[in-house]
Amino acid sequence: MHDFCFTIPYGLMLVCGGIIGYAKKGSTASLAGGLGTGFLLILTGYLSLQAFHKRKNSYFALIIETACAAILTWVMGQRYMQTSKIMPAGIVAGISGLMTIFYLYKIVTGGNHFPPKTE
Repeated sequence: MHDFCFTIPYGLMLVCGGIIGYAKKGSTASLAGGLGTGFLLILTGYLSLQAFHKRKNSYFALIIETACAAILTWVMGQRYMQTSKIMPAGIVAGISGLMTIFYLYKIVTGGNHFPPKTE
């Protein structure tokens, strides 16, 4: 599976979560974190998609995606440890942890793999 297939929906989920957190509790930290991280992931997913169209890998995008997911895993994991609430901190930490593992796997295996051209 290609990284942009998961990165763009993951970014959209974070944007929506930031907006919902702001709407429900007035938390500007949720809004800034969700919008900032979400839009950065959407942008890197788009960069990865454009590189895929050229049959190349965007290691820059993979590194940014991995860093965002790892930092978000740590931050939301700390939040979960403080509050012991599974929603939303535990869920976001879990999803971000899975995404971090996925991105590390993509980096280790050489990024997106392209099928050979058939003549």
